[in-house]
Amino acid sequence: MAIKIEKKIKGYAVVKPEDKAAPAAAPAAAPKAAKPEPKQAEVIQMHESVERPETLVGSTFKIKSPLFEHALYVTINDIVLNQGTPHELRRPFEIFINSKNMDHFQWIVALTRIISAVFRKGGDVTFLAEEMKAVFDPRGGYFKSGGVYMPSIVAEIGAVIEQHMKNIGLIHDPEMDESTRKLIAEKRAAYEQAASGKKAEAAPAAEASGEASAGGFPPGATLCAKCNTQALVLMDGCQTCLNCGYSKCG
Repeated sequence: MAIKIEKKIKGYAVVKPEDKAAPAAAPAAAPKAAKPEPKQAEVIQMHESVERPETLVGSTFKIKSPLFEHALYVTINDIVLNQGTPHELRRPFEIFINSKNMDHFQWIVALTRIISAVFRKGGDVTFLAEEMKAVFDPRGGYFKSGGVYMPSIVAEIGAVIEQHMKNIGLIHDPEMDESTRKLIAEKRAAYEQAASGKKAEAAPAAEASGEASAGGFPPGATLCAKCNTQALVLMDGCQTCLNCGYSKCG
């Protein structure tokens, strides 16, 4: 006997003759054995059909760049999924960038709309931060407060998005172990002692009193290729970073 299939086949199973009697008896016993199951929280996943709630929680970051006359204010709003359940979490939902400077209004609006669309699409959106941090300005980058190098204003917006994702728990920054911290502290003390010479005895007192430079690193430090911080110094013939512990000599 030929049967016309009008729907898409999503799966199949082989039914034996002895299995046909069991399903027929099951519906009769089902109403008696059925018990109301306790209600469980539905785990909601982000996708494009999620509507915007009336209220969103978020954070605003200030970006002050020498490439812009006025500061940029980046606001990232989050949607709370599975609220009131053990599966509650925050996900970025939209982003806005405001500034008095209107010279770059078009690409800023385009960038925020594209990023917001990616946020609402769902899935793993942490790649956005890395992609944006890899954008370089042909005119050259700049150093922000703390000696961190930013290759472009787009890269700093990416750094802001990364920081926000760390704050809400989407990105987990691996913590430096105690041995690495101790090693960096020893290398930094040795470098400062060698650089200051006779003033080495006054250096610990200055550190204890909180008298340090803006970045907290020696003036002669150069840019570290790993953490993009101006903290790379030459020690014992080897370039060593006093911020992340990176060393070209291993």
